[in-house]
Amino acid sequence: MLSEAKHLCLFSVGVQMSSEILRFAQNDSVTALERFIVARCIAFLGVVLCAVPVQTLRADPSKTILVFGDSLSDGFMLKRSEAYPALLGKKLRATGLNFQVINASAAGGTTEGGLERLPPHLKHRIDVFILELGINDAFRGLSIDQIQSNLQQIIDKVKTRNPTVRVVIAGMQLPNYAGDDYVLAFGKMFSDLAARNNAALVPYLLQGVAGDPSLNLPDGIHPNAAGQRILAENVWRVLEPIAREGTEGRGGSPEPPAGN
Repeated sequence: MLSEAKHLCLFSVGVQMSSEILRFAQNDSVTALERFIVARCIAFLGVVLCAVPVQTLRADPSKTILVFGDSLSDGFMLKRSEAYPALLGKKLRATGLNFQVINASAAGGTTEGGLERLPPHLKHRIDVFILELGINDAFRGLSIDQIQSNLQQIIDKVKTRNPTVRVVIAGMQLPNYAGDDYVLAFGKMFSDLAARNNAALVPYLLQGVAGDPSLNLPDGIHPNAAGQRILAENVWRVLEPIAREGTEGRGGSPEPPAGN
């Protein structure tokens, strides 16, 4: 097999030869027979150049960040371009970091629903996985143990398919109207998950946004466009060093193997 450098050299030489042959064919003194031979030579070179592997002529593909959340990440009642995952994509490009951000969030999403809709996303490589689920489960009174178990299963499935994936957990808190054990356990669950899985933690996704009418929609729960910009900053503080590390060759995952 030829090395990539040799393939590129072959391609460059072929292009040069084609140019020289074409220049010769345009000479008025060239006979019809010579023009026929020239045409055959150019056709042959075309076949040779097509044999150069396409991947050697392409730039390296970007790494992938998958955001897997609920309406907070989906950008409820907003354009997808206004939600924080899209804003993270803009920050990455502006910083020169070669990542694509895929927003796989769904309004009303729960941890159980996340387990059900995760498999299609595991067919593709994931370099950074941002997990933002759990608040809707809490609103429905699901036990903390069950929420945590579902989140752990999601993380395990992603890691199984992408062994070197970097996981970012977006922490959430319940309103302080009921400072009971459930509320405290829910807030602590995210830091426990991060510690157990060697994951990065956004301590509180809605920091600086929750409870501020000017940063939320009329429902008082979902951030408006201005609120989403603050969410983007909250996540960016954690994501940026991870993304920089990934571009230096210490992060990322191979393409997941075929199969289940």
